[in-house]
Amino acid sequence: MTMTSGDYPTASETEWQAIIQNDASQDGRFFYAVASTGIFCRPSCKSKPPKRENVRIFASAEQAKAARFRPCKRCKPDGQPLPDREWVGQIADYIDHHYDEKLTLELLADMCHGSPYHLQRTFKRVMQMTPVEYIQRRRIEAAKRALLHTRRTVADIALEVGIGSPAYFITLFKKTTGVTPNEYRNAQAGSPT
Repeated sequence: MTMTSGDYPTASETEWQAIIQNDASQDGRFFYAVASTGIFCRPSCKSKPPKRENVRIFASAEQAKAARFRPCKRCKPDGQPLPDREWVGQIADYIDHHYDEKLTLELLADMCHGSPYHLQRTFKRVMQMTPVEYIQRRRIEAAKRALLHTRRTVADIALEVGIGSPAYFITLFKKTTGVTPNEYRNAQAGSPT
């Protein structure tokens, strides 16, 4: 185990090989956490291999939890199933911090260690909306803030919040708020629409 400047243990070559090969013989010898997702796993976890620079190594599940990492929903490294509400909270938290990126159900499932079907069904049951609806809501909230506090163009704001098509952004914004982005900006500024 190698230490970084932040005193987080990083993967040795042997540990890294165990992780990328999903080596079940290493289960119990160490646990790995992924800094970019905040989740920790067993070496045998079948989730998408992380970037090596994001991997942190722990001797026990308790150490990973003490470092504020959450157990993987897929491999259950602490032996306990993660409650659905907590798992959905992890997904929502990831979306909250990455809504401006290209997000798909498959990417979210990989990042949060579950299947796309289970993620869709569980997220909707817990949040009363689909992951896509949640992403759209976060993007529209960010767009509203940008419309009020900047003079950037609607096209620039669309790109900034993760929507590549200005026409789609305008349609989605109007469907969500009842007005176009420019009407929203003008109404909030006290100008006539």
